[in-house]
Amino acid sequence: MSDTKNLNHNRKKDFLSKEVKHIDITSFDSRKIISSMEKMSFVSRETANASKIYNEMLKDKDCTIFLTLAGSTSAAGCMHIYRDMVKYNMVDAIVATGASIIDMDFFEALGFKHYQGSQYQNDNELRDNYIDRIYDTYIDEEELQVCDKTIGEIADKLEPKSYTSREFIKEIGKYLKTNSKKKGSLIETAFDNDVPIFCPAFTDSSAGFGLVMHQERNPKNHITIDSIREFRELTEIKIKSKGSGLFMIGGGVPKNFIQDTVICAELLGKNVDMHKYAIQITVADSRDGACSSSTLKEASSWGKVDTTKEQMVFAEATSVLPLIASDAYHTGEWKNRDRKNFSKIFD
Repeated sequence: MSDTKNLNHNRKKDFLSKEVKHIDITSFDSRKIISSMEKMSFVSRETANASKIYNEMLKDKDCTIFLTLAGSTSAAGCMHIYRDMVKYNMVDAIVATGASIIDMDFFEALGFKHYQGSQYQNDNELRDNYIDRIYDTYIDEEELQVCDKTIGEIADKLEPKSYTSREFIKEIGKYLKTNSKKKGSLIETAFDNDVPIFCPAFTDSSAGFGLVMHQERNPKNHITIDSIREFRELTEIKIKSKGSGLFMIGGGVPKNFIQDTVICAELLGKNVDMHKYAIQITVADSRDGACSSSTLKEASSWGKVDTTKEQMVFAEATSVLPLIASDAYHTGEWKNRDRKNFSKIFD
């Protein structure tokens, strides 16, 4: 491991000089672009159809909308999109990787930043300066370790017992109400609007490091994460929903976790419908059979997703997500939705 005492901080400042600015979907109206793309082909038409399906989800008052997040789009400039989807009642529950929620959103809520860099930079030099790279985006590792430690400190103050990731993230939301340096994070906005956030692989993130330190300090009286109970909680939301739709960024565990609620409900003897609407934005190739890249039509064979209103968008998410989200915001179907307030069902 690099010795932080020997860092060249002047050089480090050069690397960490250009902040990533998060795009604001309320500041531009993409409806004309989406309308034009509808008349095109390839990814353009896929994107336009995804926008149409998303607006149908928002218009359907019986539809519970699940947002799933995998990958690093939050660090890359889409963080405020997800926050605004919660703020403007365009999503009812979130399933995400731990990195999206903790290493990126909570990290910035603590006052830290992501920075524009280069995918061609010498990674040994970055390591010498204690800088982590996500493609062409940089993170200060020293700041990320503050994030790790803060998670552990939050855990130290909680009653020693098992928590779901949703419960623990709710506690983080409470913490941010009085301790955030950047207001309006996704976690805090979800807390304010009773939108539950689930991270089924929670320990694969800064949360994992922080909770390991917490358990090391408290070997006999510590918290732990109950991933089975959170699967039950997420399934309970599906059971209570008259209908459901998926807006999926990337694939991975979040995608499979939310789709599996249909199967789980069935095994519990509950009669639930497949997810009625589904959109997935991904660059993954489906030919290798990986779960992350399985098509939505393939998911139908498992009884998870209805094929009537589904759209795969084979694109890098930061290039098309702002257009879809801005189109939905300015179309305004969200104004007529009632909030589901799903966090309250677990109180």
